[in-house]
Amino acid sequence: MKTLTVALSILVVAFSSLSAINNNNKKSKQMEISNKEKVVALIKSIETGDPSAAAYINPNKYIQHNQGVADGLAGFGAVLHALPEGSARANTVRVFEDGDYVIAHTEYNFFGPKIGIDIFRFEDGLIVEHWDNLQEIAQETASGRTQTDGTTKVVDLDKTAANKELVSKLIKDVFFGANPDKITEYISTEQYLQHNPGIKDGLAGLGEGLQSLAEAGMPMVFEKNHIILGEGNFVLSVSEGIFMKEKVAFYDLFRIEDGKVVEHWDTIQKIVPDSEAKNTNGKFNF
Repeated sequence: MKTLTVALSILVVAFSSLSAINNNNKKSKQMEISNKEKVVALIKSIETGDPSAAAYINPNKYIQHNQGVADGLAGFGAVLHALPEGSARANTVRVFEDGDYVIAHTEYNFFGPKIGIDIFRFEDGLIVEHWDNLQEIAQETASGRTQTDGTTKVVDLDKTAANKELVSKLIKDVFFGANPDKITEYISTEQYLQHNPGIKDGLAGLGEGLQSLAEAGMPMVFEKNHIILGEGNFVLSVSEGIFMKEKVAFYDLFRIEDGKVVEHWDTIQKIVPDSEAKNTNGKFNF
């Protein structure tokens, strides 16, 4: 078996030659699997070096919002090539979609152990845009849960619109503080499973964690919501704000059951100044 470094080199070469692929054959191939499956395969290729996954990316249009990666396929390939040999790992735990968007929740070893929530946008069966939010894996968590375990099955597809609306109101009333007393209208008082490493289970755990931050002079402040995406019982909210006195991106993933939020995962990542970013597309700009 080839080493990962050799495989990644092949992947980079594959990127540069994709434009020569016959369009009819390519379109036929894209129809064989779902967009979710394409995303899972692409993410796994970071670990395996499988060059065939590059066929799921539009070679002529790949807009990158990860601030540490240059735009286009060349930027993505350069990052993969820079990974220490044999270090890359990628295990997608849950995946769902909303129209042209596919959202993946993944355990990475990508220049160190991380949890990532990735968003991919498709056009005509090919990936044309990518956003993500990465956070280091915690060794211990307040709830005893990991940052990715829990329910993974997408259900209640007929409730997608209602669940997105629920999260939209939760973000506005509670996270942005418009009417925080409404929290029990959105989050279950009977079961609230927490995967944020610093917060315990339940509404009491959430209140305790937020109070501790406020008392330390480092409140969690949400300033703007950029998009809400969901499928069935899973809804993702993407926002920006202040955490630990730094400008950050908040990716909050909720599971809804019987009209209430019953589980929460998240990733929080510092936003770097535009002058330090490796592309000009911005962290958000959906």
